[in-house]
Amino acid sequence: MKAVVLISLKQMELADVPAPTIKKETDVLLKIERVGVCGSDVHYYETGRIGEQIVEYPFIIGHECSAMVKAVGSSVTRVKVGDEVVVDPAASCHQCDQCIQDRENTCHNIRFLGAPGQGGGCLCEYLVMPEECCFPTNGEITLEQGALCEPLSIGVYAVKRACLPKDADVAILGAGPIGLSCLLNVNAENARACYMTEKIDERIKGARQGGATWVGNPNEQDVVKEILQQQPAGIDVVFECAGQQETIDQAIELLEPGGRLVLIGSPREERVSFDIDRIRRKEITITNIRRQNKCTQKAIDLIASGKVNTDFMITHRFPLEQTNKAFDLVAGYRDGVIKAMISL
Repeated sequence: MKAVVLISLKQMELADVPAPTIKKETDVLLKIERVGVCGSDVHYYETGRIGEQIVEYPFIIGHECSAMVKAVGSSVTRVKVGDEVVVDPAASCHQCDQCIQDRENTCHNIRFLGAPGQGGGCLCEYLVMPEECCFPTNGEITLEQGALCEPLSIGVYAVKRACLPKDADVAILGAGPIGLSCLLNVNAENARACYMTEKIDERIKGARQGGATWVGNPNEQDVVKEILQQQPAGIDVVFECAGQQETIDQAIELLEPGGRLVLIGSPREERVSFDIDRIRRKEITITNIRRQNKCTQKAIDLIASGKVNTDFMITHRFPLEQTNKAFDLVAGYRDGVIKAMISL
């Protein structure tokens, strides 16, 4: 089968690799249809690692995908041949202490698509996944929307863990796909106001299109000052989606006493810092988000119901043969890219 293989930093090639086969009675053979390019994929592309997860070349990356079922194991009942499905990229063991505590996203034995040491990615024609990772769409959403369900489900999970108060005033720092996914979910939960910050003009437009109350560019204005002029008491919850020290610092300034900082962005540095005096005096709660936990179906349902519209996030489309070009575009934040989508 065809696959796009990462062979060194910023270098991919189209290769023929062995096609996977069904080995377990719960396996599902999938024909991959759409793959979204994620920021974490770009980390591996540019640096060859995320923290302790280090790429060993050659390696197939990618984890946001939709697919069509081609074959199923003998005990599979959830899906059938011909079904279009959204793929949850995480397969947990269901036996470790984390899984027993209903924290499958921090499973000690998790296997995640396109994560070094865990599993190859989905930038290939065929993939085998456990039945539990395959969510039928029943024709209610498109294949492109299906691929967007993975980042949207992170937004679902982040908003769930944020424990938004009634009539919440929210800020989201960073209007990439994850920030916009948080925005859509915040609005679906009927927050009173949602302020966003972003440096890229096209993403600013996307934030406005997604329903942000106010959007500011920190390169051109004092975003903290302007938000606090509108919210003098401070913000209830801030979602940090840029993975930058600058936005972490801004979040602390924006939060009201007793507020919550939700960290979602993945910094490239190994360490970040906090103004301990500020977060202690304000008694700020800090919540980290690790991917998502059992939120894929809700993401599908939100799109199918019309409560959220993710279509505006897809700004660029590429065939599999131009995957390298797609990754260069996303890595360089060029041409106003929000989400690049690859078709197989």
